[in-house]
Amino acid sequence: MQWFGPENVVMKEAECDPRVGGRFRAVMIENTGDRHEVSGVYREVVPNEKLVFSWVWITTPERESQVTVTLKADGDGTILTLHHEQLFDEASRAGHEHGWTGSLNKLEAFFG
Repeated sequence: MQWFGPENVVMKEAECDPRVGGRFRAVMIENTGDRHEVSGVYREVVPNEKLVFSWVWITTPERESQVTVTLKADGDGTILTLHHEQLFDEASRAGHEHGWTGSLNKLEAFFG
């Protein structure tokens, strides 16, 4: 909850059951007061290596996409690769790029 979401949002709720078939749910509040809720199902879980999960906004449930996160040891650090596919259109792609970039920047700062 301390790093998820871009710089203009605060996490209010988070649920996570990271196992194949398990679900996650996140509620974010934008600095404008707008509320955003996303959820999904874990499709692949390889501890310390890979997560694959669906991604569905509550406001557009017909637009399910997929996120793949891979982790690879790199000396004293880790290389994280995130691939978000099956996005609805260019506006959706741009919005998610902003969100994921902000989240990863906050994650990097969190681990400092």
